[in-house]
Amino acid sequence: MGVVSAEWLWAKISADRFPRDSLVVIDCRFDLSAPTAGKVAYTEGHIPQSHYLDLNQDLSGAVGMFGGRHPLPDLAILSEKLTRIGISRGETTVVAYDDSRFAFAARLWWLLRYLGHERVALLDGGWQRWRALGYPITAEVPPKASSSPAFVPQPRPNWVVDYETVRDRPDGTILIDSREGDRYRGEREPIDPIAGHIPGAINYCWLDTTDGQGILRPDHGDRWSRLPTKNPPMVYCGSGVTACVNLLSLHLAGIDQAQLYAGSWSDWCAHLG
Repeated sequence: MGVVSAEWLWAKISADRFPRDSLVVIDCRFDLSAPTAGKVAYTEGHIPQSHYLDLNQDLSGAVGMFGGRHPLPDLAILSEKLTRIGISRGETTVVAYDDSRFAFAARLWWLLRYLGHERVALLDGGWQRWRALGYPITAEVPPKASSSPAFVPQPRPNWVVDYETVRDRPDGTILIDSREGDRYRGEREPIDPIAGHIPGAINYCWLDTTDGQGILRPDHGDRWSRLPTKNPPMVYCGSGVTACVNLLSLHLAGIDQAQLYAGSWSDWCAHLG
């Protein structure tokens, strides 16, 4: 699964005959400059039946000297959280949304697929599209799952690369920098201590996956048509989050072997310093 429409999601939520335990909706709203803002927004109102997962607290691990600003979460801890909100079987459909053009919801989309759960999609247009169509919102928090089987992760280690693997990548391996062009060129760096990009990387900005309203663009095959396919491409951003939006785009183009440099530029900088 890639994306689903707001119309599709509302039809599922509102259908009396739809088995509620086979659909889990997750609010991933987050603000890097105000880390509690997403949870506050969720508390004030969210799509009915939505649970909340926080980028820092749930979808990332503890920050260390290396590994970047948003290292991958501890799999045992994440699996326990997924079990509590009802994601436990391969047939459970998960829909994730945010209000940032997939920036944070795509991290969950990638994590679930990395752990072997394929039935996960992003809400096209996100929170803004839901509101624009006038669908209901609620402040009610759904109950935690009481008796569902445990989520059993089946990680795909070849989907992730580290600093050494990127540094020593074989000739012909494409390295994709997903940040905005001015950060890639080193003209602006608002977060990390060093400006610029990893030598040899090419720039495909994650924002080009959607239009200004957060609606998925239709031309992903064309977008990646000139990408050499000798080796699986490696994808990074600032900290391994918005790179997942490009991984979605690559997936929609039929390129499923792309690898995430989870530490990304923030980890690369740590090795330089």
